[in-house]
Amino acid sequence: MFTLFISDLHLHPSRPAIISCFVRFLNAQRGKADALYILGDLFEVWIGDDDPEPAYGRVRNALKECVDAGTPVMVMRGNRDFLLGEQFSADTGCRLIEDPARIDLYGMPTLLMHGDTLCTDDADYQALRKQLRNTAWQQQVLALPLSERRELAQQARELSGLNNRDKDPSIMDVNVHEVRRVINDSDVRLLIHGHTHRPGTHDYELGDRTATRIDLGDWYETASMLVVDPQGWRRQSVDCARL
Repeated sequence: MFTLFISDLHLHPSRPAIISCFVRFLNAQRGKADALYILGDLFEVWIGDDDPEPAYGRVRNALKECVDAGTPVMVMRGNRDFLLGEQFSADTGCRLIEDPARIDLYGMPTLLMHGDTLCTDDADYQALRKQLRNTAWQQQVLALPLSERRELAQQARELSGLNNRDKDPSIMDVNVHEVRRVINDSDVRLLIHGHTHRPGTHDYELGDRTATRIDLGDWYETASMLVVDPQGWRRQSVDCARL
């Protein structure tokens, strides 16, 4: 009895080894884990559910096989794959969940987030996020031909890299006051998120209780997951070579 949490895999055809690792990871966990939660940025970029990219077809098939084997997969949209839609859900059997999502995790009130809304010091990003999550804007983009969407996505990736290079790294991390506010408002004792690529565990004293924030790692240099069971939680590396 255990539940798995991962985020920020940033799967992309240019990184076939990570795609293969993720497919093997799904094959190893299917039918064993109670559930798998993917908390955003499963993909480096997602230009629409109609994208015929073969590398993503492998991912769809592996997700479907995992769900069919009895391990539910919940997917949260991130800042890179916010255009994931209902066709992706139908193709894979995954359930798209809102950000944030409050769950009962073996009796522990828990809040799940991608994590980007916690980075309130980055005002430029928050303004951009508001536009990208606008339904009307998304519909306009999805109405464009695939070739134009690919070009837009490539331009956005390049611009994001340039902008982040020039930013103070501290503003791209979570704002502690926002973290405390979100935990208090949600009345939880555990917050799990990704996005920052700063894996770590942080405890907060909130009046008469203590809450914990777990920042998941990405799948760039090393792959990792959070394993939670009724006895507690632990970080565990994903050894791609052994899967």
